[in-house]
Amino acid sequence: MTAQIRIGVSGWTYPHWRGRFYPPAWPQRREIDYAGAAFDALEINGSFYSLQRPSSYRRWRSVVPPDTVFAVKGSRFITHLRKLGSVEKPVDQALANFFGSGLLELGEQLGPLLWQLPEWFRFDVDKLTAFFERLPTDTQQAAHLAAGIEDRLLERWKESRPDPNGFGAQPVRPLRHAIEVRSPTFATEEFYQLCRRYGIALVVADTAQRFVWVDQVTADLVYVRLHGDQELYVSGYTDAGIEYWAGRVREWADRPGVQQVHVYFDNDFQARAPYDARRLAARLGIHRPVLAPLPYG
Repeated sequence: MTAQIRIGVSGWTYPHWRGRFYPPAWPQRREIDYAGAAFDALEINGSFYSLQRPSSYRRWRSVVPPDTVFAVKGSRFITHLRKLGSVEKPVDQALANFFGSGLLELGEQLGPLLWQLPEWFRFDVDKLTAFFERLPTDTQQAAHLAAGIEDRLLERWKESRPDPNGFGAQPVRPLRHAIEVRSPTFATEEFYQLCRRYGIALVVADTAQRFVWVDQVTADLVYVRLHGDQELYVSGYTDAGIEYWAGRVREWADRPGVQQVHVYFDNDFQARAPYDARRLAARLGIHRPVLAPLPYG
């Protein structure tokens, strides 16, 4: 059976998209409305820089179509500052705070969790194994983990605190995780097998040859991030480039065992990302409307 294909963009709040992708004078607070209508997948990048609020996740979910899903980027406090943790300094509390910050408020529109490692992070089988062991594999485990959030955060968010009877009462659904690596030390069969063991998708990242290229299917999810093929975050994709990625997506979607293929464009300069994302989606027969300008109030 052909896997479900989703094409979207990494983030949606970029000043240089205004007047290019977003219509002139389109309200900034409603940019997510527009992006959510144009794409069936959006990657939340703000969660990488800081913990978001439960009210933000609820609002994002409320203003996009019900078939739009959100991939959530894991906290850099966990990946970059705490370096996925150690025996002496585990990341259990940081993970509880991340999952307790409200991302479960996305409900059925919660997509994959993305964990991006920095270029200087070298492959360490023991560290990676310990981290993978800590990741929840379904929403019930995630809710249990989220219950350990620090009281100081609950107090800070008291006006938008999640309903204590909320997500735990919803049906249990699987959670998928993807990991993006940048050090060449990860280009090893040992790492690929580790990802397969835990069902972690290994991100295929086009980084204009700046970082390591790993191209392995390690889970029932294939997760692709297109940062630009000539200049990182800047260059757009030619017709030939779009055709290449359309072919790869079709191959992955038809591969036995693959259930989902997610592609996110991150070449955000001058609104190349939404332009290229819509070109790829159209090439794959995925058509979604772009909102017409609405009266502002």
